Amino acid sequence: MEESWVNSAERIGADLHLELSGPGGRRAALIRALREAVRGGRLAPGTRLPPYRSLAADLGVARNTVADAYAELVAEGWLTARQGSGTRVADRTEPLRHAVRRPVEAPPRARGPRHDLRQGTPDASAFPRAAWLASYRRALQRAPNEVFGPGDPAGRRELREALTEYLARARGVRTEPDRIVICSGFAHALRLLFGQGGDGALRGPLAVEAYGLRFHRELLAAAGVRTVPLPLDEDGARVDLLGRERGVLLTPAHQFPTGGPLHASRRAAVIDWARARGTVVLEDDYDGEFRYDRKPVGALQGLDPERVIHLGSVSKSLSPALRLGWMVLPERYVGDVLAAKGDREAWASVPDQLGLADLIVSGAYDRQVRRMRQRYRGRRDRLVAALAEHAPRVGVTGVAAGLHAVLRLPPGTERATVEAAARRGVVLDGLADFRHPETDMAAHDGLVVGYATPSEHAYGAALDALLGVLP
Repeated sequence: MEESWVNSAERIGADLHLELSGPGGRRAALIRALREAVRGGRLAPGTRLPPYRSLAADLGVARNTVADAYAELVAEGWLTARQGSGTRVADRTEPLRHAVRRPVEAPPRARGPRHDLRQGTPDASAFPRAAWLASYRRALQRAPNEVFGPGDPAGRRELREALTEYLARARGVRTEPDRIVICSGFAHALRLLFGQGGDGALRGPLAVEAYGLRFHRELLAAAGVRTVPLPLDEDGARVDLLGRERGVLLTPAHQFPTGGPLHASRRAAVIDWARARGTVVLEDDYDGEFRYDRKPVGALQGLDPERVIHLGSVSKSLSPALRLGWMVLPERYVGDVLAAKGDREAWASVPDQLGLADLIVSGAYDRQVRRMRQRYRGRRDRLVAALAEHAPRVGVTGVAAGLHAVLRLPPGTERATVEAAARRGVVLDGLADFRHPETDMAAHDGLVVGYATPSEHAYGAALDALLGVLP
């Protein structure tokens, strides 16, 4: 009997919720419930009903009760029954008298900007769909059954091993799989490291660069972490001003958003500070793969794996929609971070982790990075050339790497330029939006222009629109 049910599973119709109540016994109640489901539109014309056996088991009634109810409703014209086709709701050329059928209207979609030049987002149209699909398919075909169980809070070992090799080769990171924890991106990593109200692996106060993402500062503030701004100059963050903070968060390969790497002497100095204070450096390697005019700057973590937490993700190299990132941790923090994740934490999707592991091992990830590095360099070059020709008063910095540029504006023009751009359908960020509210650095007017965000065919029009609003 069980084998017969399994073999007929594909013929079972839709699940059906019915409430049997009222006079006349179970048969009469079932007929009334089915009529109401059809009349009210819950059962649309053509819907296949469950076989007698399935519905009888679901409702706890005799099989004959369901068979008799179906037969009566077929005779009345509510249902149809044909050999090999099962029992279905009858098609009707006219709506039922009591049925209320209103068309379901989708809510209006908010119109986006005509030209999106915000920082932080890669060209969504360039996602490597074919390569991702091939890797995803291979990964699922090879995956053991345990993949679809609860899993390991550290993340799939296949991905941690692939990242160990890739990060060593491409970024100079020194680690091993057991010291990598997979997360859902940089913000998720901060939540795991600092917890809520001081219950994380790390404590504040935390030194941060005077310019950075407001969202990250707000996230840290919500965790009870006070942030102390470090001034910036042409050599990066002034790490010589570090004091009694319990850690420092840096973007040493390419300061965000102003651009430029942390000078070699300061890289060494911040490691010395962390060793002397017994504290830690958080390295946000948000766009480490994208270098254009100089040799790649290796990860700070390579100088001292026990004093640096290296944080990365695929949000720039592939897509922020994948929600895949990683923490390369000093050994002493691994246990605390895994405890923060817990046995039922909202982990990154395991099939996605396997897909990314295959993408890396197959070489497709490297090919995608190289392809996009070339494309973004071409866009950067077009932006710089257009500014030199049409807006020579506007300086441009931070363009040796990354996915955005900083345009230096005449004093007092930033807010008006951002507003003028918005009126022309160009959305971008003003430099002031990234400034730490407690910094005493001199403010400079500027725009942060994400040249990676538009699709390839839309970039030219976006660039023209930008030039039209510059002072």
